[in-house]
Amino acid sequence: MLGTQRLPVLRMHSAGARADEDEVVVEEPLELRVNNSSIAVTMRTPGDDFDLAAGFLWSEGAVDSLDAIGTMAYCANEDDPAFKNVINVTLASGDCPAQVRRSGWTSSSCGLCGKATIEAIRQRVPQLRSFCAVRHDVLVSLPARMREQQVNFNHTGGIHAAALFDRAGNLLLLREDLGRHNAVDKVLGGALRGRIDTSGAVLLVSGRLGFEIAQKAAVARIPIVASVSATSSLAVALAEEVGQTAVGFVRNGSVNIYSHPQRIVDGISKHPD
Repeated sequence: MLGTQRLPVLRMHSAGARADEDEVVVEEPLELRVNNSSIAVTMRTPGDDFDLAAGFLWSEGAVDSLDAIGTMAYCANEDDPAFKNVINVTLASGDCPAQVRRSGWTSSSCGLCGKATIEAIRQRVPQLRSFCAVRHDVLVSLPARMREQQVNFNHTGGIHAAALFDRAGNLLLLREDLGRHNAVDKVLGGALRGRIDTSGAVLLVSGRLGFEIAQKAAVARIPIVASVSATSSLAVALAEEVGQTAVGFVRNGSVNIYSHPQRIVDGISKHPD
C-alpha cells in the first residue's frame, strides 16, 4: 500500500524476543509550488497529493473554486523519475495571492493567537447560516463508520483521518494522513475537485479539533465540525464567531457540543439558525 511500509522489528516481551516485520506509516516531504514559486513544505503520507494541494490552497484562501485552479502536476526529477514529492499548481488568474507566499504550513504552534486572528478570519469567512441539522443518533454513529474505512489505520494504528458525511450519515469522502491538518486538507481538496457541496456536510476528524481545523472547515462552508477527541478554546471561539457547530468527544453514544447546538437535534433543539 502506498501509505504504509513493512520494516523489520524486534518484538520483545516477557517470554523473550523474536525478529519480525511491522507495517508503519510512510512519511515523506511534499513541496508545494504555485506558478513555479515554492510556498510550502509539509511532511505527509504519500497519496491524494493533488487533493492535499487543492485543499490547502482552498483553506488558505488562495482559491475559492475548482475553476480557479489551472493545472496541477508533479515536477520532473531527472535523477529519479519515480520521485513525486514536488507539485506545481498553476492558477487560472496567473497570480499567487499574498497569503500563500510564505514558507511552511501553519500549525498549532505557529503563533496564531487571539482576537486579531479571529477578526482576520471573519473577514474571509462570512457567517455560516446553514439550516443543516443532524440527529444525535446519526452523529454518534459516525466514528464507527469512519473507522471502518480507515484502511491505513487498520494496518498501522498510527494515522489520522478526516471524513465528510451528509446529514443522514452517508460517507461522502474520507482521507488519511499522518498529519491531522493534512488529512483535512486532503478531504477538502477531494471535495473541491469532485465538486461535492460541503455547505450541508459534517466534517469528522480523528484527532484534536484545534483552531486551524475549525478554520479550514469554516472556509469550506462546513456548518458542523466534530472530533472523536478534544477541542481547543480558540477553535470554539472561532466556531462561535462564524456560526459553526463545534462538537468534541463523539464517542460511546455521547457528544460535547461547544457552539451553536441547535444543529444537533433529538432532545437538544430543533430550531435552525
